[in-house]
Amino acid sequence: MSMAADFAMVLPEEILSVSAILLMLVAAWGGQQSTRLVSIASVFVLVGAGIALTGPASYGGNAFGGLFRADAFSAFCKVLIYLASAIAIVMAPAFFARTSGDDLRPEYPVLILLSAAGMGMMASAGDLLTLYVGLELQSLAAYVLASFMRRDGRSAEAGLKYFVLGALASGILLYGVSLVYGFTGTTLFSGIGTAYAGARSTGLLFGLVFVFAGIAFKISAVPFHMWTPDVYEGAPTPVTAFFASAPKVAAMAMAIRVSVGAMGPAVDQWRQIVIFAALASIILGAVAAIGQTNIKRLLAYSSINNVGFALVGLAAGTAQGVSAVLVYLTIYVVMTLGSFLVVVQMRDGAGQPVETLASLSGLSRTRPGLALAMAMFMFSLAGIPPLLGFNAKLAVFDAAVQAGLFPLAVIGFAASVIGAYYYLRVVKVMYFDEPAPAFERQDNVVEGGLIALSAAFVSPLGWLLLAPLGMWTLHAARALF
Repeated sequence: MSMAADFAMVLPEEILSVSAILLMLVAAWGGQQSTRLVSIASVFVLVGAGIALTGPASYGGNAFGGLFRADAFSAFCKVLIYLASAIAIVMAPAFFARTSGDDLRPEYPVLILLSAAGMGMMASAGDLLTLYVGLELQSLAAYVLASFMRRDGRSAEAGLKYFVLGALASGILLYGVSLVYGFTGTTLFSGIGTAYAGARSTGLLFGLVFVFAGIAFKISAVPFHMWTPDVYEGAPTPVTAFFASAPKVAAMAMAIRVSVGAMGPAVDQWRQIVIFAALASIILGAVAAIGQTNIKRLLAYSSINNVGFALVGLAAGTAQGVSAVLVYLTIYVVMTLGSFLVVVQMRDGAGQPVETLASLSGLSRTRPGLALAMAMFMFSLAGIPPLLGFNAKLAVFDAAVQAGLFPLAVIGFAASVIGAYYYLRVVKVMYFDEPAPAFERQDNVVEGGLIALSAAFVSPLGWLLLAPLGMWTLHAARALF
């Protein structure tokens, strides 16, 4: 294959990388006044990268000798990543305009673009080193984003915690990569798969464990979840919304690539790790969220809980299981972004953000439309029909049953009842508690429109999209097998 064809396959990443550099120069010359221009341009860059995915080169297969893979699976994941990244940029101006004097700076959307480029590499990795480079590009941008509010002590603490624990996880992952390379002689997924198909040594199994431990941190699965509540609470709300959506998709795509692409023959070994992480994440995410009084921490534990459900589909190790994970991620991204868009609307009379659960008291009487949207997101996250969150859970449980993992599906279903408690608690506070001081009314048409669209998607209207979504995800999943 020619070099031109290889570069055509990485066109979305080229668009993001080159545009990020150019916009950084614009930010350097234009200063604070260029923030609006850079933000709008960044959204259009993400749209352009998404359009680039429609070309035939985005499904061309291996590029650069197998280091990068352009297929239907990576294209699907990148669409979700770019969508979530664009919404994180759109959410930011109104939030930063009234928050502790921290004006939005043009570096914010540039960091989002660089992170999106790294996440695209994670989704398309065909080699452990490509995967690691993409992961570090995404992580380095994320560390800065977490501490973006320089005058806020919580934001600085979130960035520091994320950096220290992220560095530890990267070291664990890199050690696992070195073990796998040492015992297989290659970092290409195809070569690693061949090695795992043969006689497996103890070193290969240790490499598998360390690689999955590093991945578990990136998807915030138990027992490597400890950073999530603190970082989600301390980071600016648009950044938290970004962390809870786009990087989750990229990390799950990375987990699927490694599991199915590189270590598919060792499914019996890695399935044990995935099942443990799935059940532990579901149970801990549900139980630990019960006592939370901060809505962002509650959504952090919700994120851990939902990662567990997604891992149930991955544990199946089949095309149907991967398709179920992609369906789950799609619905989860919409539910989560919708929830955080509501959180951004939570401001007191002085215009300052409020994050306590108690501040939602009586919201149905002061802001009925906002309360209805939040209730729909909570019911959907709980998996209550006829909202689309029910279909997401049904898809992963069905995949587990079809793969012979009936006990896993039963335990996961039972544990989902625990999680329903704290989601219903939010609804109870909004509809049955005495009203708290009313939130300041927001005139942001874009945010209001995004909340309405997200609520419509998770409503029964979203069932119209299930059939084409299922076909698209199954086509994407089959590209891995």
